[in-house]
Amino acid sequence: MRFDGLIIGIGTFLIIGLLHPVVIKAEYYWSTRSWPWFLISGLLCASAALFVNNTIASSLLSVLGFSLLWSIKELFEQKQRVEKGWFPKNPNRTEK
Repeated sequence: MRFDGLIIGIGTFLIIGLLHPVVIKAEYYWSTRSWPWFLISGLLCASAALFVNNTIASSLLSVLGFSLLWSIKELFEQKQRVEKGWFPKNPNRTEK
């Protein structure tokens, strides 16, 4: 039996599931100013996927990279959700 697809599917599920609270916390503590970190991390992971010979590792790096890039969009949408009152705003954060 080949478990590659199953492992990649589980990994993808976990990556997406873990990045959701990361985006919420990033917006809470740093607002949208953290987007460059998501960009750099996403590009590094996607680029690293090109050089990894293992199919599973390469696939998961690629999924992580593109999920980090997608998180930039989610970060700005999270800001809108906070403005609508759907999520709490950090009272200690000063906007710059």
